Amino acid sequence: MLLTTAFMFVEAGVGVWTQSLALVADAGHMLADAGALALALIAQRIAERPRTERSTYGYRRAEVLAAFANGMVLAGVAVLVLKAASERYFSPVSIRGGPMLGTAVSGLCVNLLVAALLVRGQKESINVRAAFLHVLTDLLGSVGAILAGVAIVTLGWTRADPVLGGLIALVVAWSGFRVLKETASILLESAPPHVDVPAVERSIRATPGVADVHDLHVWRISERFDSLTAHVILARGEHGAEVCRRVADALRDEHGLTHVTIQPEAPPPDAVVPVRSSRDGRKLGGA
Repeated sequence: MLLTTAFMFVEAGVGVWTQSLALVADAGHMLADAGALALALIAQRIAERPRTERSTYGYRRAEVLAAFANGMVLAGVAVLVLKAASERYFSPVSIRGGPMLGTAVSGLCVNLLVAALLVRGQKESINVRAAFLHVLTDLLGSVGAILAGVAIVTLGWTRADPVLGGLIALVVAWSGFRVLKETASILLESAPPHVDVPAVERSIRATPGVADVHDLHVWRISERFDSLTAHVILARGEHGAEVCRRVADALRDEHGLTHVTIQPEAPPPDAVVPVRSSRDGRKLGGA
């Protein structure tokens, strides 16, 4: 966070001096990066708090909310850069290519260092992964700024700056969309993408002692915390606790689901045909 924030001011200052939209856009993205890293850090600390009587799952969703906010920021940055790029393309300005190129190369080095610091943590946390995506797209932004600088210095093509700035914005928008899609799925309590719900239902139905299943729900509390609840109707003569244990074992072994709640229900009683009588008391039918 400190590395990103420090170089952001350098890049923004040089971008204004050289009139490079690519550098200014990259500096704006680095501002979003710094906010994303700060938000990720705060959310991670909140998520580590123990559960309470009011928050029985703890504060695990704090990281998901932070990642969702980061995705929104990415989308907003992309829109602003695309707008500025379109204006700059039709009204090109003179750009100091040399200082722009040197600053872009320095920005690439900083982003590579920050990405290296985050690469391990992003595999285990959607929150850190959102921050890592911020840095990756900023790294691509630095590459774009370098290409624009090379085009300006060697060819004098000033429109390369808004063209590359617009391409950077599209990459940023795609990253934001991916983060928003993943976090919105969790917040809406959709089934985790790696869980095949029909296959889960088949596994439950195939468990010995299960006659039927209903009210099956699979959702994700936070990264690496999937939950399942289901009502199972017992076959006749089966014990509820034993059947629940079998279902839980099957879900763990076949689908990797360990946080499951199974409610057993007794089978419905046999159908009873009411006995009818004639007026003289003789039985007309029954069971």
